[in-house]
Amino acid sequence: MTTDTKKASYIANWARCALVWLVFLLVPLGVTLGIGLPWYQRMTDLDSQIEGADEQIRRYQRLLASIPRLRAELERERNNEEVKAYYFDAPTEALAGAQLQSTIQGMVQSAGAKLLNSQFLPAEAKDQPPRVGLRAQIQGDTNALLDILYDIEHARPFLFVDQLSVRSTTRRDRRQNRRDPQPQIQQELTIRVDVFGYALGGT
Repeated sequence: MTTDTKKASYIANWARCALVWLVFLLVPLGVTLGIGLPWYQRMTDLDSQIEGADEQIRRYQRLLASIPRLRAELERERNNEEVKAYYFDAPTEALAGAQLQSTIQGMVQSAGAKLLNSQFLPAEAKDQPPRVGLRAQIQGDTNALLDILYDIEHARPFLFVDQLSVRSTTRRDRRQNRRDPQPQIQQELTIRVDVFGYALGGT
């Protein structure tokens, strides 16, 4: 066997050996990368989720820690007589509505007008404190309307006008003097107004 042949055989054997070792090293490396990369990504996601959950827990803990203080402040406001003056102090919304109706009736009578009808307006669950509303139809003159609106504006508990419509009607005065050639014309207003206030009892 010549020197060149021996040299070629040696190189071939070395190449085969290197290839075997390369395959031996690459297979575990490929398996490691195939398993390790998804595992690492999963661990990273879990760490991020854990960090977010920890922050949320800390936020909830801060909220829970503030509940006693908020309850104390709420109780203090409920017992504040000055604040109570601005709300209907009734245990239920129905009783607060009855108070509102009685208040409007008193205003109408005081102004010399006539309450034709009234109906309660439905409350919305989102209103806190609960809103108590009344739709009233009133008949009277201009001065009566102004007096009623003035009383609503200065009322305690607070009252608010949501909608207001006025219809004017005229009529002859049957009590006019027959000797008077000019008929006495009286103007009346029919007022429909939505009034609401707030109740403390349902909060």
